[in-house]
Amino acid sequence: MDIEIRTIAEDEFEAWMHAIETAFGGHVRPEDLEAERSVLDPARCLAAIDDGEMVGCASSVIFTMTVPGGVAVPTVGVTGVGVKPTHRRRGVNTGLMRRQLDDAHRSGEPVAALFASEGGIYGRFGYGLASLAAAVDLETARSAFVPGAGTGGRVRMFDRDAARDQILSVWDRARLNRPGTMAMDTTWFNYQFADKQHGEERRLFFAVHDSGEGPDGFAVYHVRSNWEESIPRNVLELYALDALGPDAYASMWRFVLDVDLVQRVTAWGRPSDEPLFHLLREPRRLNLRLKDAVWVRLVDLPAALAARRYAVEGRVVLEVRDPFCGWNDGRYELEAGPDGASCRPTTDEADLLLTVNELAAAYLGGSTLLQLHRAGRVHEERAGALALADAMFRWDPAPWCPLFF
Repeated sequence: MDIEIRTIAEDEFEAWMHAIETAFGGHVRPEDLEAERSVLDPARCLAAIDDGEMVGCASSVIFTMTVPGGVAVPTVGVTGVGVKPTHRRRGVNTGLMRRQLDDAHRSGEPVAALFASEGGIYGRFGYGLASLAAAVDLETARSAFVPGAGTGGRVRMFDRDAARDQILSVWDRARLNRPGTMAMDTTWFNYQFADKQHGEERRLFFAVHDSGEGPDGFAVYHVRSNWEESIPRNVLELYALDALGPDAYASMWRFVLDVDLVQRVTAWGRPSDEPLFHLLREPRRLNLRLKDAVWVRLVDLPAALAARRYAVEGRVVLEVRDPFCGWNDGRYELEAGPDGASCRPTTDEADLLLTVNELAAAYLGGSTLLQLHRAGRVHEERAGALALADAMFRWDPAPWCPLFF
């Protein structure tokens, strides 16, 4: 089968969107077209063409992602990947991923990241599971905090336009302390917090916390009305919450949990190390559940490893296998610590044997090399090297990406 992989023209965007929605079992709505046009550049939208028909799609956005140490790294945010049911299992997605990673390598973009519709898809293209996300479901009646939990300051509510700059200010400062978080601008704010997205109506509320020196916390939520037998059993669906310090964080959660007439608060895509778990007197009531979140791909392995910071000083030699992007395949000397890192090819004996998937999984400090070793995915060649490398790559806090793409 002769499939052409190419970018699309401006006037092909609607047809491209129809192909994407078909792959996901849906149909394009006018509001979908408008929303996706606001964040996607046709020059970064790929189509697989078979006899004039678009049968597969993939797109990307260039983000700036925080990596350990508060360093901002240009990152290819992969999205809109799908293949029509008529062409599945024919190598179409492989062709799209081949073109996308080749383009990123030529452009000098060191890292790619995505949220996977299915976890089994992207490992064969060198992606590793780099972060987890938490879902929570809490009855407000059982949401008391432990004694001494700090709260204070003032919470005010705004409409979207009045809240935007305040929330973006907090987001931009908070992301520097959290690996995996993408920078967000006005366009992505409007996209992420639209009142209608993918056919779902969700009129949002915007709340901002101020401790007296300007905005330092925020929450974005929707209240789903449920008055069963005239008794309020409303559900507050939390779309975003973050803050610059523990007191502001606790204050925003207390605000959300104390909204009148709400029986339950639900959220998904929260950090895997959600501090609310330790604020609650009854942490079991949070019903916290973890699942895979961001998958990372090291496009330029030495550049990516040199960009982040490491928890302790050390030197390790990594023998890395990368069958899909052969330019990464080889042996590398990593000398790194809290103040910086260098990574270069070497002929020295290897300390660890692993694939690019494992390095990607450990890149943000989410999965540890010891965990991967226990799973049989990292092999130690020199005694003590695994413990050293694991100590170097570990990071706190856990990676989290609250911007969904």
